[in-house]
Amino acid sequence: MLKETLSRALQARTAQLKDDHQGALRLFNGFYEGDPALVAEIYGKTLVLFGYDRNPNADTARLAAAQELILDQLPWVESVVQKQRFASDPVKKRGRLTCGEFPTIQMREHGVWYALNLVMQQDASFYIDTRNLRKWLLENAAGWSVLNTFAYTGSLGLAALAGGAERVIQTDRNPKFLALARQGGMINRLDIGKMKLRAGDFFSEVARFKRDSDLFDCMIVDPPFFSTTQKGTVDLVNESTRVINKVRPLIRDGGWLVAINNALFLSGAEYIQSLEEICADGYLTIEALIPIPADITGYPETIVNVPPTDPAPFNHPTKIVLLKVRRKS
Repeated sequence: MLKETLSRALQARTAQLKDDHQGALRLFNGFYEGDPALVAEIYGKTLVLFGYDRNPNADTARLAAAQELILDQLPWVESVVQKQRFASDPVKKRGRLTCGEFPTIQMREHGVWYALNLVMQQDASFYIDTRNLRKWLLENAAGWSVLNTFAYTGSLGLAALAGGAERVIQTDRNPKFLALARQGGMINRLDIGKMKLRAGDFFSEVARFKRDSDLFDCMIVDPPFFSTTQKGTVDLVNESTRVINKVRPLIRDGGWLVAINNALFLSGAEYIQSLEEICADGYLTIEALIPIPADITGYPETIVNVPPTDPAPFNHPTKIVLLKVRRKS
């Protein structure tokens, strides 16, 4: 069964597997394509396998089988990292090299290089699902001042900088994550003097910008679906627009607010309704929805399961909205 589902998924992605093998692609999304305990991604020539089986023996066996099957079909892969989400060993959670000498440390997307650390933590240090948003930033950010909150490793801010932004500020609580954004800027020989990295709590950083009367042409909010600190709480299911209302005073008249909501159990219709409610006063408007790439969502011929809640009008539970801001005079 695993061989059939993996082979079908790889066949659907054949056209996206570039000859130079420098990019990143989700090869198999088991949640939708037939095995919810397995996800496979490729970064350059490194295969990353994510295991989600709570039974450690079954998880290990599935990852080993998937590695063998994919390497057989993609012989150019040079290394493999396996990550086990529910392992008790933190090394297995972060990822261990099971093939090759070392994992790749950078990949390229839309002509921009991004630094990677595939064994830094349980994720892969780069979110493939926001690929289309990075392209939008690359094409539109020239001359902008951009604030990227919950920046993680800063790929969205780096795309804006590569697109010609005059100022990019990236904030995240973890300075180790932000260090990869600086590496990415150096790899691309960008003017990293235009990019500031600020490690700190979201609520504290926003309050500081407000005190300084700082304004931005574009603000990106991509929080985890739930988190809490001494300064405040983010809850994208029950209070999906609270973060948006928190940051909208920091955006210039005519500027953009990029809102990302990845709450799996919040339907697309509910999210749109909540956005329409805060747009009712005319100072925010929904300009566009950014779709998630097909390698993340799965393809018509590969999808066998659907999300637990309907994401429509979005095409995936990761919901990305471009909002235009008008300030009160």
